[in-house]
Amino acid sequence: MFVVLGIVGVALVLFVSEWLPLDVTAIGLMVLVIILEPWTKVTPTDGVSGFASTATITVLAMFILSEGVRQTGLLQRLGNQIATYTDRNPLKRFSMIVGMSGSAAGIINNTPVVAMMIPMVSGIAKKTRTSPSKLLMPVSFAAMMGGTLTLIGTSTNILASDVSERLIGRPFGMFEFTGLGALVLLFGSIYLIFIGRHLIPERIKPEEDLTDEFEMAGYLSEVVIRDDSPLVGRTVETVLNEMDEDVDIVQIIRDNEVFPAPILNKQFRVGDLLILRTRRDTLFHLMDTAGLQPAAKARITEEDFDIEDKGEQLVEVVLLSENPMLGETIRSSLFTQRYDALVLAVRRRGMNFTDRIDEIPLQGGDTLLLQASQRAMKRFEGNRTFVLIQESEDPAFRREKTGLALGIVAAVVGTAGLGITSILVSALAGVFAMIVTGCVQANEIYKSVDWSVIFLLAGVIPLGMAMERSGLAEYLAYALADAGGNLSGITLLFVFYVFTSLITQVISNNASVILMIPVAVEAARLADANAFSFILAVTFAASCALLTPVGYQTNLMVYGPGGYRFTDFLRVGGPLQIVLAIVTCLGIAMIYGV
Repeated sequence: MFVVLGIVGVALVLFVSEWLPLDVTAIGLMVLVIILEPWTKVTPTDGVSGFASTATITVLAMFILSEGVRQTGLLQRLGNQIATYTDRNPLKRFSMIVGMSGSAAGIINNTPVVAMMIPMVSGIAKKTRTSPSKLLMPVSFAAMMGGTLTLIGTSTNILASDVSERLIGRPFGMFEFTGLGALVLLFGSIYLIFIGRHLIPERIKPEEDLTDEFEMAGYLSEVVIRDDSPLVGRTVETVLNEMDEDVDIVQIIRDNEVFPAPILNKQFRVGDLLILRTRRDTLFHLMDTAGLQPAAKARITEEDFDIEDKGEQLVEVVLLSENPMLGETIRSSLFTQRYDALVLAVRRRGMNFTDRIDEIPLQGGDTLLLQASQRAMKRFEGNRTFVLIQESEDPAFRREKTGLALGIVAAVVGTAGLGITSILVSALAGVFAMIVTGCVQANEIYKSVDWSVIFLLAGVIPLGMAMERSGLAEYLAYALADAGGNLSGITLLFVFYVFTSLITQVISNNASVILMIPVAVEAARLADANAFSFILAVTFAASCALLTPVGYQTNLMVYGPGGYRFTDFLRVGGPLQIVLAIVTCLGIAMIYGV
């Protein structure tokens, strides 16, 4: 038991510190649990069973189903209609965005919903002259709450259902807790619409030029190569390699033709107009040593990056927590060469970095300001470890497949909800239908899956087994019962909700479910309470981590695009977390009993 407690301690340290990616940590824990089989009681077969669990396969299938809906461009079209319909009514616009995010997350996994809504909401903000800061955090919060409507709303629900079946023989039905989830979404939405929206700061000004938004005014300059310049005849790559300065050649303009970065093989010529990204003191030094003179243009704006004939423009992308470049710098990751896009600035925790950005180790939630081509934008759109903020100018959506994709999702939900088949079978059948009808191409299904979530699920499931089989869950439940004295059932339920919501702020929501459900079940048995009610409390608490931007993936996704600071989530999410704790626990007591 104490060996397993030590493993749990190691798990918590690694999850909180993020010294390793969460999925790598989970696989390491799986290996450790198997190696220590004499103490954990988890055999190698049990240890790898997470890869074949109902939860893991169902979550994998849901990612592909969500991709089928995304490929239709449905949310983007709805966003355009919302912008038109609510142009003069901010309250109605805010309410519709919250309602759309919450309801969509009930039938599509909430993480893809937020990924699809970020560019849509950013477009609405620009069209209606609204700060994106005012709209993006509510999208994340509403999607989390909407994820509690059905079994497939979030991977947490599916994993909790698997654990519930193993511990008490009762999995979740498709609409097992829809009534409770509706209460959560209703009261949470009321808070966001009438209270929360007034607490959200306007970190990004409406319609602000991207160069202003990232505070680039002092770092972008236009210069001309003089006829006595030592740069003439030499390539960009050679000059940059020899130059020990923080400078990027953003564009070369020659004979009214624009050559955007990366342009390493281009040779400098007399009269070339250059747009540079560098500090003012470095610029003055280059004028003296490189034969440059200032151009007539005094200020570089976003319009200077919009090159229609080459499909170039300024864009923002967010790095998610599973991005393989985290910990690397822009230079060491060869970002420019790999993605054919030049990084001009980095936003992190509400702060903009424009100086020596090539040397900054990248972190999850970073927003990068890029000069990028349409081809590069397509790469970012197709990569699940990035979120592209701007909507693509010419998206190749399969609009004709909208009815098919929605019909397939409805069939998956309906057959599982009516008990005709299990959610596993209906989801896999839905994946097959998406492929054969052309809603998703065969080569897109692997890209659509968030493999870090799959490996995280598979890795933490054996840890839950070890907690149960070693007696650790029972021991912790006894310790909690002794500490709580003669707490009533509803009070104990509230304690588990609050504790789970707190630890979910710093570790993965799926990991917190694995750790807390076995303890909650044992505590319910000791208190002669309804174990299923306690499982629901833990599940709902783990699904609504509102206090920090790192507590839930969707918060991290909107963190950079909204320009938020770390404390903004506590300011808006703190009161909402209290509201949801009360509503959820009282709702469980009324509907399921304690």
